[in-house]
Amino acid sequence: MNIKFIDDGVCAPQGFTANGMRVGIKESRKINDFALVYSEVPCNAAGVYTQNRVQSESVKITKKHLADGRAQAAIEISGNANTCTGAQGAENALRMAKAAAGALGIKTEDVIVYSTGVIGAQFDITKVENNIDTLKVGLSKKGHEEARIAIMTTDTHYKECAVEFELGGKICRMGTMCKGSGMIHINMGTMLSFITTDCAISSEMLSKALHESILGTYNCVSVDGDTSTNDTLTIMANGLAGNVEIKSEGPDYDTFLAALNKMNTVMAKKIAADGEGATRLVECNVKGAASVESARILAKEIICSSLVKAAMFGSDANFGRFLCAMGYSGVEFDPDKTSIWFTSKKGSNRYFENYDDFEVHGENSVKVYENGVPLNFDEDLAKQIMSEQAVEILVQCGEGSASGTAWGCDLTYDYVKINGDYRT
Repeated sequence: MNIKFIDDGVCAPQGFTANGMRVGIKESRKINDFALVYSEVPCNAAGVYTQNRVQSESVKITKKHLADGRAQAAIEISGNANTCTGAQGAENALRMAKAAAGALGIKTEDVIVYSTGVIGAQFDITKVENNIDTLKVGLSKKGHEEARIAIMTTDTHYKECAVEFELGGKICRMGTMCKGSGMIHINMGTMLSFITTDCAISSEMLSKALHESILGTYNCVSVDGDTSTNDTLTIMANGLAGNVEIKSEGPDYDTFLAALNKMNTVMAKKIAADGEGATRLVECNVKGAASVESARILAKEIICSSLVKAAMFGSDANFGRFLCAMGYSGVEFDPDKTSIWFTSKKGSNRYFENYDDFEVHGENSVKVYENGVPLNFDEDLAKQIMSEQAVEILVQCGEGSASGTAWGCDLTYDYVKINGDYRT
């Protein structure tokens, strides 16, 4: 199964173009805040959304528009979440879709709507309507470079990725861009994530693949324990690669899912690495668990703990906090059959230059706890290992052969600074 990383994000697949620009949704914002992604032909589509009971009007209208499994474009604004905005917010979400549809000459129901930013504030919809034609005219294969900036809020790095794979002798491509830095405790997909592909695959199988993929990728990320009101992850497939349409499980579906997982794993790590105020990416790998589900729960409980996150910020190998988090996870495990290591790559950069190098564990390792007994480990070595920008927590249980991974970051003073005056 040959899956390789390529460039151009959401514009990598055939038939997709994008663009982004600044229209002043939030006056203090100085970068692009308005984005559009478009397929030259209608697509099969699917989505997953936040499980927060308070949901953005953008989430609500996108759910409605994707009920038929079809879409052709996605429109997005940054600086305003359009959440807790009542009837006016609902009308503005619909007007966003209508504006895009009118400019592109497609059905309003075939437009996906995204928004991100401040909750509980209205925005000036005329800024969308008055600039949609300019945004549409600028659609291009290089437009992902403007769009990936437009979807950011407190993100310090844009986040995009693309992969290429073969099905039945046809080259298929899949691309993505996402945003997410704070208010991240994902229980569906991510803050905002756009996925495009030229693979021919039915809406039903798209939905199946998407729901399966998020379990071990996006749903295993947490920055601060807050599940956003706006989380939206959608995928559009226009079929222009010319492969035989995937309508059921089998080898082609397995390859598609593997490509989706490979791409989503990179994006999950990018979100965790760019947590608000973060100084390091934290990857927790739990092995020897009774099931994959229990391994993931244990790993995520560890990276979600505020005490663990604080210890990671201080490069403190306080393994008792890790065991404590495991103990209240609800998962049965025997502490007397549990061991813990810290590892890292010397000189690691949490953002990584190469997708294929997007791994945390490396040559530096220290074992701090073994089968229920604390070890007399080298504290200086542990601090050195934990001071790298990407650190792995490895937990070996004695319950079975299953493993699971979760990604998070440290908790820093800057997180409080960023969120103490977020509205201004």
